[in-house]
Amino acid sequence: METEAIWSEILELSGSRKLLVSISGGNPAIQDFGPLISLGKSNGYRFACETQGSIAKPWFGDLDTLVLSPKPPSSGEVVDWSAFAECLEAGRGANNKNMKIVVFDENDLEWAKTASERHPDLELFLQPGNEMIDPNEPIDSNRMMAKLDWLISRTAGSGWFKPRILPQLHVMVWGNKRGV
Repeated sequence: METEAIWSEILELSGSRKLLVSISGGNPAIQDFGPLISLGKSNGYRFACETQGSIAKPWFGDLDTLVLSPKPPSSGEVVDWSAFAECLEAGRGANNKNMKIVVFDENDLEWAKTASERHPDLELFLQPGNEMIDPNEPIDSNRMMAKLDWLISRTAGSGWFKPRILPQLHVMVWGNKRGV
């Protein structure tokens, strides 16, 4: 979609109320959201973006909130920490910068501690990961709550109080459906 089409959708969905627009999904840094952010901010809207921290964009500095979400070991990806640092530098003008890590297992949790030590200045959020089984199957909310309890117990129980632990609310609301 072009900037004007996206802007039209934002106005329609928000009822023209000046609110926070969240840009996420996939890796939004592969797109140029600079013109959209500029247009929205000139109209009183605020912007947040969540990205994995692998591609730096100049418009990161125009955000109200930049969330860098590096992929943990369970993803099979390897984080390029120099690219992550470039994203932080590009976002130096953002009002808020933080790191969010989705934790699937004990190895991811230990990795999250190391990532946090690498960037102690960033506020840290952890979320228990949801293994996508079948997008058409309902989410097992008891299982999700057990994973949330596990993550809280492992962090607080070990005296690690830095991270804020949050559920993956989008999974609780929409399940594993794509495109919502």
